[in-house]
Amino acid sequence: MLSIIIPVLNESKNIPILYEEFQTVMQVLERNYEIIFIDDGSTDDTLDHIKNIRDENIKFISFSRNFGKEAAIIAGLEKAQGEAAVIMDGDLQHPPSLITEMFSQYEAGFDQVIAKRDKTGESLMRRIPSNIFYKLMNSTSTVRLVDGEGDFRLISRKVIDAILLLSENNRFSKGIFEWVGFNKKVIEFNHIDRSSGRSTFNPLKLVDYAIDGISAYNHRPLRICFYLGLAVLLISLAYILYMFVNIVIHGVEVPGYFTIIASLLLLGSVQLFSLGIIGEYIGRIYIETKNRPKFIVHEQSDFTDAQKENFHETK
Repeated sequence: MLSIIIPVLNESKNIPILYEEFQTVMQVLERNYEIIFIDDGSTDDTLDHIKNIRDENIKFISFSRNFGKEAAIIAGLEKAQGEAAVIMDGDLQHPPSLITEMFSQYEAGFDQVIAKRDKTGESLMRRIPSNIFYKLMNSTSTVRLVDGEGDFRLISRKVIDAILLLSENNRFSKGIFEWVGFNKKVIEFNHIDRSSGRSTFNPLKLVDYAIDGISAYNHRPLRICFYLGLAVLLISLAYILYMFVNIVIHGVEVPGYFTIIASLLLLGSVQLFSLGIIGEYIGRIYIETKNRPKFIVHEQSDFTDAQKENFHETK
């Protein structure tokens, strides 16, 4: 069986189109399948459109509120019964027609078949921050990410089980996919605009996402704080020595306003910057120690009893 995991948020107009495309793909694939929609706290009638599909292969999980795409992905993986699973978006930017090629590569022996998006046609306002993120991520992180390789991928049962072993609440799927490893195959597809609706990502959310990715897989920012503090200390000592020699040779001079302000700004900014980085890690420790569930299910379709034990449901 092939499991298809689709996190959705306010995608009511896309659900019928998506289902029709899946029908065509599955007729070609000729495999047993299940499509698991994860409604991540939609405020429109997305869930109603999913429920209206009369197909025993369609299943759904509806969160009590918006918990984010990372929580939706792990919820779908916990429920997936297939020998492999495809993770994709519900906005039709990930073409279902690509699933047949992905599955053929899986049958050829690849545990991860990654769909890499060609960014031709993407706006500069989206492409430039993305390029900066990947360069920064790869220069500081212990995992290497490739621009254009996202969540749209097929993963084998071995990969699914490995991902489910990771219990952290602060999840960054792109990094997790790389961290677990296994043999990979990359196929490319052209950039496609959204069929309808608007993306919920804004510049602020993209910055938050970048911070999550950078801090999730390395402690190098903390090491940067150490080296930055050491560099400022050496510069400060050199400046103090210079001032001492100057006083010995020329006598005491009235310190300049610029020197005082520059020193205060330099030291203050370094301290605040370092505290911000340290605070980011402390915040993650704080969240992890709470051990809260990654999501809460408000409503779901029928799954097996064994799988229900993995879920945190409201009564």
